Amino acid sequence: MARITGIGGVFLKSKGDGPALAAWYQQHLGMPLEDFGGAVLRWPDDKAEDRGLTVWHLASKDSKWFSPSESTFMINYRVDNLVEMLAQLRAAGVEVVNGPESHENGKFAWIMDPEGNKVELWEPMMWNDKNKGA
Repeated sequence: MARITGIGGVFLKSKGDGPALAAWYQQHLGMPLEDFGGAVLRWPDDKAEDRGLTVWHLASKDSKWFSPSESTFMINYRVDNLVEMLAQLRAAGVEVVNGPESHENGKFAWIMDPEGNKVELWEPMMWNDKNKGA
């Protein structure tokens, strides 16, 4: 049986000025934009000990996980240094909605992009017994 092997892309529909939104992601989250206006993120660039993985999950219809966003999706971006990323974002005037929080599989924080989409930032670490209660 054929099966999925990973996430091939994340696509957002801009509510307004698409190039301005792309520039915001480039400026504040370091998204490496290509000539076509999007980005190509490659696993070899990720130095985390899990060697790169993508989590897929469906939230229940009454979940508040994406709040205060009214979007029906939320994107999780892996980051190499969450503390440094949050300092950069705060210095640039980007509001951190929540976090940082530490869990057994890494550190998390949440921000909103200029169009009201909640963005989850994740600095991964291996999920094992030594990280429980991290």
